[in-house]
Parts: sequence; structure tokens; C-alpha cells
Amino acid sequence: MRAFLCACAACAVFAGCSQLPRFGVYKLDINQGNYITQDQVEKLKVGQTRLQVRQVLGTPLLSDAFHANRWDYVYLFERQGKLIEQTRLTIYFVDEKVARWENGELPPSQVEQARAAEGDALLDKSLSLAPKTGETNWLEDLLRKLGWWQ
Repeated sequence: MRAFLCACAACAVFAGCSQLPRFGVYKLDINQGNYITQDQVEKLKVGQTRLQVRQVLGTPLLSDAFHANRWDYVYLFERQGKLIEQTRLTIYFVDEKVARWENGELPPSQVEQARAAEGDALLDKSLSLAPKTGETNWLEDLLRKLGWWQ
């Protein structure tokens, strides 16, 4: 009887874990589609061929047989199962040349992001594990205080 009660208690505890986000199932960050920035769209010109568009933007995520004159570049970013970012760029072709395109708000280029952050780097180094220029980590600080580091 005691084992049965322990098993029921364990089932109740583990069933409740799905309600708590930090004890739930780990969900991967998902990048899906074509990440296109505003500076890439600025390279598009009316009259470009499909090959030229493919060189600028890459292969489209959606190339529908029912809409052969339209390419859709879609990008989705999900973190922990929640949609963080979604963009869409649709390019319309007439006689195998670009006629027009429609897009929502696209992310700025890396140069614009660096200017907005007033940084001198073109790439985002916030996820880097290495210390940034002139910065030390906690271990180096401790070793310097103890006199074991120069």
C-alpha cells in the first residue's frame, strides 16, 4: 500500500512539472526560412532575372507551382515555443523579370545596428564567451587579487 501511495505521489509531481516552464520539456530555438535584411532588399531592382534575385537573396522558401510568378521569402524565429520574429518578402515576376515586391518590416543591416548601438563592431559579440577588449572575467580578477596573475 505504501509503495502504491509513493507511486501516485510521484506521478502527481511529475504531471505537474509540465505546468512549470523551468521544469518543463526543453524546446530548441528554431530559425526557419530565409533571414533577409533591409540592405539585401535594397539590392533588388525592377527588371532583374530570377537568377540575379537568387544571387542576392538566396533560394526562396516557397516557390509555389500554382503561383509560378511569385517567390515568397519567409523567416520565423521561435524561442521556447514562442514566436519571437516573423518576416515575409514576396517577389512578383512578369516575363521572368522582377515586376515588384512586397515586404513587411525587415530587420536593419548589421552596419545600421552597429551605428544605432554606437559600437565599432559590425557583428553582435554579446553572445561570445570570450571577454571583450579590455574586459576580464571573474577568475582573472580573483587571480590578480591573489597575486597569481600579471
